[in-house]
Amino acid sequence: MRDKLTAIFSGRYLRNVGWLGGAELFNRIFRLGTTVTLARMFSQEDYGLMASIYTTFELASVLTFKQGIGAKIIHANNESVTTICNTSYWLNWFLCLTIFVLQCLLAFSIANFYDNDKLFLPLCVSALVYLLMPLFMVNAAIIMRENRLKITAIANAIQSFASNLVTVILVFCGWGIWAIVFAMITTHLVWIVVTWKHTTWRPPQKFNLDRWQEIINYGKNLLGLELLNKLRMNIDYLIVGKFLGVEALGIYYFAFNAGSGIVINVVYIFTSALFPHLCEVRENLLKLRQQYYSSIKSMSMAVVPLIVAQSILAPFYVPIIFGEKWVSAVPILIMVCLSVIPMTFFWSVTILLNTVDKTNISLNLGVVFTVIFTGSILIAVNWGIYWVAAAVLLSHLVFLPAFCLWGHHQVFVKKSFV
Repeated sequence: MRDKLTAIFSGRYLRNVGWLGGAELFNRIFRLGTTVTLARMFSQEDYGLMASIYTTFELASVLTFKQGIGAKIIHANNESVTTICNTSYWLNWFLCLTIFVLQCLLAFSIANFYDNDKLFLPLCVSALVYLLMPLFMVNAAIIMRENRLKITAIANAIQSFASNLVTVILVFCGWGIWAIVFAMITTHLVWIVVTWKHTTWRPPQKFNLDRWQEIINYGKNLLGLELLNKLRMNIDYLIVGKFLGVEALGIYYFAFNAGSGIVINVVYIFTSALFPHLCEVRENLLKLRQQYYSSIKSMSMAVVPLIVAQSILAPFYVPIIFGEKWVSAVPILIMVCLSVIPMTFFWSVTILLNTVDKTNISLNLGVVFTVIFTGSILIAVNWGIYWVAAAVLLSHLVFLPAFCLWGHHQVFVKKSFV
């Protein structure tokens, strides 16, 4: 047993997971200091402005096609990867420039929506981040393609440290919300420096869009899948807030963040390392099967006990850490936390399908589940937030295992691989 465990945890996949996990832990430690500082120095209005800027950036960054283009670079064969990288560079510039202009144009409307003129200029200035992204996105994808996620983790950790340090210093200097904006822009330079130092690829001097249709066709389904994920992560909040009121939403939102919010970060670390790990052997069905199931086993050994332990301990740690007022949220926390287990395997299956060029199946499964998920919540909301949480858990437990079996069948039984 000891030899088996040693073999499992000494593989490159788990080494990459370890590096990403260490960077995330590093990030959370420094973020805690920033959170305390902002809580003491920011007004409620400043917090609202900060939330609006971060939300706008998160939604807009999906439209940069970052995941789709990066995934195609990781997925490309050795003969075409240089062409894919060169074309991706120009596509990144086109998309990021478009998002930059779009955010600046919509900044006035967003400020109007929140009825706060102070939001307009920070939104315009923070859009400068998109003009930095094309300078490192290809290099970052190449690093992931080569399974050197240690470099990715280092870049994440350095940026996190720099961002939190700059934010805290500028807040103490009285910059207010501009401390957030300035930190967002300047610390993205970390990615340029780190990724360029560890890759030999450099931007092409001649404009060329060879094979751009191939990149877009592969990435468009991943864009749709990411948008669906964002929708599922927020649609229940909108429904609960609309039909049950702000107080119920507060309890539900707390349960999600204190429950699934923690374990989802752990799952994300494992799934981030899975795609380049599988792409490495995607043309060999036997090796693909071996690496996929080996990775799933490693993921299960780490994630499932963590989720079960958190669910069992929730009635004890919630009142101690967060206060007695949140005891009513414990049943919701347990249900949404347990729903992450089937979601973990579903995400893994979509990554497997994307590896073998079946992104259309991933998207179709995502559409079907989003419809089922939304419909379940719309029905359950008539009986309160506890039934909403039960609907979340049941929809995950009933449908996602079936989707996983279907995905495995498409790859390993039908042998529909590249």
